[in-house]
Amino acid sequence: MPTDLYRQVTKRRLWQFCYWSGVVVLFGLAAWRRFTLPLDPIADPDTWGYLSPALRKLTGAPFGHTSGRNFIYPGFVYLLLHLFRDFRAITAAQHVLGLVAGAMLLLTWHRARTFLARPRLSRGFYYAIGLVAAAIFLVASEPVHFEMQLRPEGVCAFLFSVNLYVLTQFTACCVIEPRRAATAVYGVAGVFTSALLGSVKPSFMLVSFLVLLPIGVLFFQQNQSWQKVVIAVGGTASVLLLWLPEHFLSRNDRISQTFLPTILFAVHANLIRDQIADDLEHNAKLPYAPEWLRRIQTELSMELSKSGNHYKTLGFDPDYLMYNQSAIAAQLRKEFGNDVSALCGFYRFYYLRIWQYRPVGVLEKIGRQLAIFYLPKCGAYKSRTLVSLANDYRRGVASLSSESYRKIWTAYPPALQFMDRTQLLAESRQVLRQPACIGKLLNILAATYLPLLLTTLGFGVTLLFHKRHRSRLGCLTASVLFVYSYGLASCLEVATIHSLEIPRYMTVQMYFAILAQFLAMWLIFEVVLELFPQGEITRVRMLHPE
Repeated sequence: MPTDLYRQVTKRRLWQFCYWSGVVVLFGLAAWRRFTLPLDPIADPDTWGYLSPALRKLTGAPFGHTSGRNFIYPGFVYLLLHLFRDFRAITAAQHVLGLVAGAMLLLTWHRARTFLARPRLSRGFYYAIGLVAAAIFLVASEPVHFEMQLRPEGVCAFLFSVNLYVLTQFTACCVIEPRRAATAVYGVAGVFTSALLGSVKPSFMLVSFLVLLPIGVLFFQQNQSWQKVVIAVGGTASVLLLWLPEHFLSRNDRISQTFLPTILFAVHANLIRDQIADDLEHNAKLPYAPEWLRRIQTELSMELSKSGNHYKTLGFDPDYLMYNQSAIAAQLRKEFGNDVSALCGFYRFYYLRIWQYRPVGVLEKIGRQLAIFYLPKCGAYKSRTLVSLANDYRRGVASLSSESYRKIWTAYPPALQFMDRTQLLAESRQVLRQPACIGKLLNILAATYLPLLLTTLGFGVTLLFHKRHRSRLGCLTASVLFVYSYGLASCLEVATIHSLEIPRYMTVQMYFAILAQFLAMWLIFEVVLELFPQGEITRVRMLHPE
């Protein structure tokens, strides 16, 4: 008997040594991949909206609000430049946050094991699966590529990781391990991280509302009055802390008022054109003169035919309609003069009108966009082997070279140094390589994303009619579907407002796509092992004694 006990202790310690050695090697490799690449951030046409508020503040002007961009990421850029006076600090900080996101994935995976009272899968095998998930995220090229960019996608994985970990802790403390003080703390943190996520990246606004559902469940429980008060007060304070500065800073930014209405009009321009034509044909009672609408409808038809077919699922190019100086958005600005509220009112009027009279067309457009993400493979993954960083830096130089931009960044010496280094990198042959094995794993994950989701949904429906299995597997199944809902909410928001043909709207979801799929695989393992007699699974448990 003592010999058997000694053998089990030895096996456990050997396993722990191998596991933590693997963790150290993984994070060492991930750090090496990141910090051997150029540290100068990559700019693009959207970068100026995030960079210019920081540059203005650093050169003596007030911290402003540019191009409708939320203040949080520009504030993050300002703090780094103020502290280090070097643009390379931005990429370095985002790399560190990316490594933290990988660590949070492991912590979330470890904590999620509490969602199953009696796991049949051995702890060792379970931890090894989580290490594989973290390895895919940390070594894949797409998260590293985002971390190198001067835009909020560079910190999104970190924000997702904190948000999911906090909500995992909240669920465990509230439902599984009744810990009232911890429940209140994690509840407030969950509200704050959700609001922060929606503020940093507005395309995750629907996600930020969705992830409040687990916290909302607490308010329907009894005997937790003070926790409800703490979460309500702390959550409200967190939202105000993020909303009030944005409200005051955006008041002088005209684009922040027109940006969303203009996108809605431009992306749905073909449906709006047809609706205006129908309104004119049937002499509908409208707040706009028929002659004026007829002229606008004619101009819109002409601009749609000129825009090209850049977005295949839309059949035209909304960017042309929005940004070309002779296109319909520019013409409508002239028509309404400086009356921003009237211009936005027109955009909103016809966007709501197509929902009222052409709902099938709008829903078909949303369905086509969702199909880009889910079919035939999940769009959150990119398995490309090489990314040309030289091309990225070349585009970055071009995007910051306009005369109006140069007047600002030339007044800040670190920006001049950054542009000089970027010009040299644009002439180099720098590439970001993805290991072939990671590319193959990403292909497998892309192909199995939807099948795993449908399988989990099937389990969820089955559990409704089996009380015994529901009591054991219900919490885990709900958790898998909840993490999957991050992707659905994000895609649904973008599909409703814009288009998922812009790849970054999908690839930025890689973090929670990986977590959702690995949780779904764990669920399937548990269901399969549930079918075996106890004696047949002892071999699996021998991988790591409990």
